[in-house]
Amino acid sequence: MPKLGMEPIRRDALVKAAIAEIGEAGSLDVTVSQIARRAGMSSALAHHYFGSKEQMLVATMRHILTLFGAEVRGALAMARSPEERIEAIVRASFSSQNFRAATAASWLHFYLQAQTSDQTRRLLRLYHRRLRSNLMVGFTPLVADPARASETIGALIDGVYLRQVLRPEAMSNEEAVALVLADVQRLIREG
Repeated sequence: MPKLGMEPIRRDALVKAAIAEIGEAGSLDVTVSQIARRAGMSSALAHHYFGSKEQMLVATMRHILTLFGAEVRGALAMARSPEERIEAIVRASFSSQNFRAATAASWLHFYLQAQTSDQTRRLLRLYHRRLRSNLMVGFTPLVADPARASETIGALIDGVYLRQVLRPEAMSNEEAVALVLADVQRLIREG
């Protein structure tokens, strides 16, 4: 007989195990069995909760996006100026929770999976729209072309994540923030 209330706990454990497995493997070439084993359950139970590996990976990205969104909302609540708003988004993007190796690897593979999965592509578009919209609110009073400035900073954030996964030595959170904020200041100076 199944224990009532266990499904959300087990789904969460599987999502966290998927992040860890992807981060450790450095690819999506992980099996449901590996993820389930890391979560301390059978692959049959993992399939019961998600149906397929793709569904598990989509749930993993939803989890990462939910945590990221909560962090951004919390940071934006404290921002008092357009510049603080942009800085809050950048800092949330590179927080210790979002910029750790396993999460960065999951982001990279999220982009790859978006090439072949409609659900993942839809999530990626949603993320890009929200990031662009949040940045545009900050850039609108500061630069002549806020859409272009928002696209530039969004692309730079994505690029730093890509390099984080591919470089032999990891960039620190503060180095990543400083790199992106330097470009924000350049865009503001250029107007």
